[in-house]
Amino acid sequence: MSFPRPVLRSASRSVFAAALRVKAPLRTPIAVRSNSTASGPPKSNNSLFYAAVGLALLGGGYYYYSNNAAPPKPAALAKPFVPTFDDYKKVYSKIADSLEAGEYDDGSYGPVLIRLAWHASGTYDAKTNTGGSSGATMRFHPEAGHGANNGLDVARNVLEPIHAQFPWISYGDLWTLAGVCAVQEMGGPTIKWRPGRADADASACTPDGRLPDGSKGSDHVRDIFYRMGFNDQEIVALAGAHALGRCHTSRSGYDGPWTFAPTYLTNDYFTLLLNDKWHWKKWDGPAQYEDDKTKSLMMLPADMALVKDKNFKKYVEKYAKSQDAFFEDFAMAFGKLLELGVSFKPGQEYWEFPTSS
Repeated sequence: MSFPRPVLRSASRSVFAAALRVKAPLRTPIAVRSNSTASGPPKSNNSLFYAAVGLALLGGGYYYYSNNAAPPKPAALAKPFVPTFDDYKKVYSKIADSLEAGEYDDGSYGPVLIRLAWHASGTYDAKTNTGGSSGATMRFHPEAGHGANNGLDVARNVLEPIHAQFPWISYGDLWTLAGVCAVQEMGGPTIKWRPGRADADASACTPDGRLPDGSKGSDHVRDIFYRMGFNDQEIVALAGAHALGRCHTSRSGYDGPWTFAPTYLTNDYFTLLLNDKWHWKKWDGPAQYEDDKTKSLMMLPADMALVKDKNFKKYVEKYAKSQDAFFEDFAMAFGKLLELGVSFKPGQEYWEFPTSS
C-alpha cells in the first residue's frame, strides 16, 4: 500500500516571491590609486544580487517540482499464490513416491495414511457441525493422544517433509489427499477429491469417543456412523477398507491383518468375512477372532457384527459377489467421508488424479 503526499503549491510560491523582494545594496565609491596593482576594474556587487536571485529561483523550482511531480509508481504487488490442479498433482506424486516403507509393517505406508485420513475426518458430528477433516486438529493434544489415534504419528511424520516442500497446502488437504493417493496406488478405485480445507488450532480439537470402537457391536457402529450422516450401505462399504493394513498390540491391543494381501485393496475382506469360519482367539489380548484355516487372520467384534446384523449382512453379500460394486460404493462413501465438516468455495471443482504406475 502507498500513501500519497499532499501537494503544497503555496510554499513554492512564497519562496519565489521572497526572492524577488530582495533589495540591492547601495554602491560605495572606491578610490583608485594610479599606482594600484589591481589587474582590472573593481567587481560589481550586482553579481552577488543576481546569484542570490538565481539560487532562490532554483530552490523554489526544485521545491515545486518535488512536491508537485507525480510520485513514482509503486512496484506491482505480487499476486497471491493460487495452486492449480498441476500443483496438487505434484503433491500427489510426492505422496505416491513416499508409500514404500521398507521394513515398516508389510512394506507400505499406504494403510496407515488411509487410517490418518479416515480418523481425521471421522470425528465429524452432524448435529453440532464440529470435527471433520477441515481443521486437521490431530496435530494437537489431546486429540493426538486419543486411543483410536495411537500410531498415527507414523503417518503424520511421513507427510511432514511433503508439507515442508509444499507449505501452501493445508494439513487437512494434505492428509485427505494422502488417503486418496493410498487407495488408488494400492489398486483401489479412483476417488474424486477437491481442495478447500482450512487448518484450525488446538481449541477446535474434538472430544474422545467419536471414532468407532472395534470391541463393540452393531448398535455402537450405527451410533458412530449415523452421527456423521452415513447409512447402513455406506457403513459396510467403508468397512471394506479393512482389507488393508493390520492391527498392532502396541496401538489398539489387537494383532494381525484382516486379509492375506494387506497392501492391495480388493473385496477380500467381504469374502473372508462371509465364507471363512472364525473362532475366538485364545490369547492374553483383547477379544478378537481368528480364522479356522490358517489362524493368521483376524476380525474384530465390530467386523463380525456386519454378518450378524441382517441389514448389514445383505451389503456384505453384495460386495463379496462383486468387487466392482464394492469399488463404486466405496469411492462414493470414502469421498463423502473426506469432506465432512468442510465449507468449500462455491464452484470448487472435483479432481481425479492419475496413478503413478
